[in-house]
Amino acid sequence: MTFRLYDTATREVRDFAPLEEGKAGLYLCGLTVQSEPHVGHVRSGVNFDVLQRWLRHLGYDVTFIRNVTDIDDKILTKAAGQGRPWYNLAYEMHRELDRAYDALNVAPPTYEPAATGHIPEMVELITELIARDHAYAAADGSGDVYFDVQSWPSYGELTRQGIDDMEAAEDADPRGKRDPRDFALWKGWKKESEPETAAWPSPWGRGRPGWHIECSAMAGKYLGPAFDIHGGGVDLRFPHHENEQAQSRAAGRPFASYWMHNAWITTAGEKMSKSLGNSLTIPAVLKNYRGIELRFYLLMAHYRSHVEFSFEALDEAAVGLRRIEHFLDRAPAAETGDLPADFVAAMNDDLGTPAAIAVLYDAVREGNRLLAAGEDATPHVARVLAMLDVLGLHPDDSAWATGGGDDAKLTAAVDALVAGLLEQRAQARADKDFARADAIRDQIKTAGIEIEDTPSGARWTL
Repeated sequence: MTFRLYDTATREVRDFAPLEEGKAGLYLCGLTVQSEPHVGHVRSGVNFDVLQRWLRHLGYDVTFIRNVTDIDDKILTKAAGQGRPWYNLAYEMHRELDRAYDALNVAPPTYEPAATGHIPEMVELITELIARDHAYAAADGSGDVYFDVQSWPSYGELTRQGIDDMEAAEDADPRGKRDPRDFALWKGWKKESEPETAAWPSPWGRGRPGWHIECSAMAGKYLGPAFDIHGGGVDLRFPHHENEQAQSRAAGRPFASYWMHNAWITTAGEKMSKSLGNSLTIPAVLKNYRGIELRFYLLMAHYRSHVEFSFEALDEAAVGLRRIEHFLDRAPAAETGDLPADFVAAMNDDLGTPAAIAVLYDAVREGNRLLAAGEDATPHVARVLAMLDVLGLHPDDSAWATGGGDDAKLTAAVDALVAGLLEQRAQARADKDFARADAIRDQIKTAGIEIEDTPSGARWTL
């Protein structure tokens, strides 16, 4: 079965046909590093991590670029409010983002370009747009440069909007615009309110890039003028992705063949965001849940489905994952095997992770039945491990061992203590002191640990 994905531009599920056979170029709009990442932020990272993992499983040579926006109006405003340099805030939050991705086993991209490292490429692209009469420097002497939306008849095609239906762009002072919907490519330096470190030289005077030009320049540098898939959150479709596509194609670059957008995670029906004050930062969530549990929770919903976050739902996901882990703890060791056909079909159908997880549950259920009947469950163990590996949930992945160093040490300590109690319980049973054996078992159970007697000895799980 061919891998098929939903293309936001055409609004249909399409067969994936890469520009170059055997290769896949993927660009993901990363985060603006202005604050600690929350659950809504990392959903995009997890979803597109699964995309790159699946493409690689299918045999593609994947070039995956995920940018970081490290200069932005919000970064400047927040840094000023905290009395610190803007670059210090951006750097600290970038490190927080890296820690969050590591905690959820989001594999690093091929490269992660930062906006501030690509100013020359942006200036070059803006210069080209001006030469093609698709951009202009503001006549008011501000140093601003704008994209002329009226010069590009296809503007609005990604989101299927007409220019007359659009509201004015709010990314720069409107006084220098020919049309209120024109958007900023370059922002002249405001000496009175912005630090000098946030301005770079350009043909139009010192300033900094607009948000939209960043991704066009970085995607072009690392993936070329045309590439396969552009991804991001659904909230980026307009204006960000619409503007990216318009300015890139106006410069003669075909840009993305497919557009993929993950849906929001909401709280109380509203998009999770800092401005709403309802965000759940990753460090806070990971105080009570393992990273593998949060990743499993995020994959239980299809990437295009809106998710109403609740700790009850996260608890249920954690319980479901523990059932899988419990099966693997009880079952004989096995190497990673082949993927079930139903799992492959689910993943090939627009990354259908909910259906794929249903296949995973079925395999665990059948494996448990075989174990209970005393039959060989090794083939099921191998298939379960293969499915977990594709989803980035393999229990032996080094990310889970290193991502929670304290947890790993705690598990080892508990294992030693429980092993000692189990030895005492085994001796009590050998002495036919069943009252003492039951008392030890109850003591262990009171601590939240379940004991299961198997032909190869007692096993424990939380």
